[in-house]
Amino acid sequence: MSNQTRIAFIFSVLVLAALACGSFGGGQTTDPGDPNILFQDDFSSSSSGWEDIYRDADGISDYDQGGFRLQINQPQYDYWANPGLSFSDVSIEVDAQKIGGPEDNDFGLICRYVDESNFYFFLATSDGYYAVGKNGASGQSLIGSEYFVETDQVRSGNAVNRLRADCVGSTLTFFINGTQVAQVTDSEHTSGDVGVMAGTFDEPGTDILFDNFVVRRP
Repeated sequence: MSNQTRIAFIFSVLVLAALACGSFGGGQTTDPGDPNILFQDDFSSSSSGWEDIYRDADGISDYDQGGFRLQINQPQYDYWANPGLSFSDVSIEVDAQKIGGPEDNDFGLICRYVDESNFYFFLATSDGYYAVGKNGASGQSLIGSEYFVETDQVRSGNAVNRLRADCVGSTLTFFINGTQVAQVTDSEHTSGDVGVMAGTFDEPGTDILFDNFVVRRP
């Protein structure tokens, strides 16, 4: 899809609200063997704390198939989910697999989530683009580029993509399958929740399964 389509990246948002912080349960654990791991979830338990669980004709936000699934059945929509935590400097990783829908989609990671109007996002598309951006005081915008940027690092089809987002001070760095694709700076948001995100452009049906979510000290 052309950049002219991608500039129409508008959040018609169905908010999956951040939850109150609580004790970890189910698949949410910290690893006593790795002191740098602040939080991790393999989504093996549906009680591990990611809510608000949601299923209807518009889409799905739910534990499913051993992961956490975001399916969006409306055009120009994004869903996201958060575990209800708060961090400042973090390195976040997740496996993301397209299990249905168009290649013209978006999926990725969130850091420093305060509310639906304030957070950073790191997105890839199955047809080979990426972007780093934010919701902030001036609305939604990309950082460091006017459009989504083409890359050969995204694995197309139903292949798993390992995504990593580092939010360290004012520096935001995005990795796709181990390769750094972007590094930008912005100082508007300093702390907040983490999460996963997926959405549609003109064609509905994006269906992404996330797994092996890890938050580390950078």
